[in-house]
Amino acid sequence: MVSRMKWLLAALYIASAAMAAASVKQEAGFDAGWRAYEASDYAKAIQVLQAAAAKEPQNGELQLLLAKSYLELQQHDPAIKSAENAVAIDPRNSIYHEWLGRAYGEKADHANWFSAISFAKKTRKEFETAVQLDGKNFSARQALIEFDCSAPGLVGGGEEKAVPQIKQLATMDAAEGHYAAGNCRRQKKDYAVADEEFAKALESNPKSAELIYDIGDYEVKRGQPERLLAVAGLGESVAPGDPRGQFYRGVSLVLKKENPGEAERLLREYAKKAPTRSGYPRPAAAHAWLGRLFEDQSRTEDAAKEFESALKLDPKNKMAQEALKRLKKG
Repeated sequence: MVSRMKWLLAALYIASAAMAAASVKQEAGFDAGWRAYEASDYAKAIQVLQAAAAKEPQNGELQLLLAKSYLELQQHDPAIKSAENAVAIDPRNSIYHEWLGRAYGEKADHANWFSAISFAKKTRKEFETAVQLDGKNFSARQALIEFDCSAPGLVGGGEEKAVPQIKQLATMDAAEGHYAAGNCRRQKKDYAVADEEFAKALESNPKSAELIYDIGDYEVKRGQPERLLAVAGLGESVAPGDPRGQFYRGVSLVLKKENPGEAERLLREYAKKAPTRSGYPRPAAAHAWLGRLFEDQSRTEDAAKEFESALKLDPKNKMAQEALKRLKKG
């Protein structure tokens, strides 16, 4: 009896150790994929995550990160497939539906007219499902509101659908409500009202770094340096490790033509450590603003080098393109 008990205990120990080892190995697969994603090495992330997903076919988080990685590489079809897999694994997960909607939306933006209609309809359906599953999924609500404010009725959009969503969101979170209203007016090119709503959003203690820094992008285009300082301060308080505050603070100083040394430091640091990811100003943008900084100081050669660096990273950077043309004309 004692001998049999010892055997059972040994067997349980071995089984437990095997399960623990398998768990560590699975976590290592996801963790390695996440580290590659955070480092903006999306091809490596996909390779690692695919291997992990083959061993864990019912892991929705692996499929979600795969979808995000594919989207960063503009590989829309595999992004959709991975997001669909995540939804199939857990149909009640609001975030999975949100990201499936985002994948469909990217596909719609790059598809021919006929296919775009179908994908756009799917986009709205997924955003709506995400909101229905979790009313506090604010990013899904914002995506649904933006869709309705910008898309025509042919694909299910319409501002009349967005208005009640904005009102409901405002009762849940004032900053989110003002942002949604401002974003809707931005879609309609009603910039005066958008300015007011975004200002109110920043004054309402926003909790989302994505919300704050999207307003930052808007303020860069509007050339509002004081608002950019508010964006940087709020963003740094909400997400201290996020480098975007450095970018917007640096741009603000360039626009104000103040403290050029600090502006250069901030923009260079951002260019070195910023991820190449949706929602983040590209490193090319930091080089373009460095070029603007040097151009304002009549440092023509230094400015040209920065604009050229920007174009090497992003050949479509309009700011750098136009600046180099201007510099060549003298």
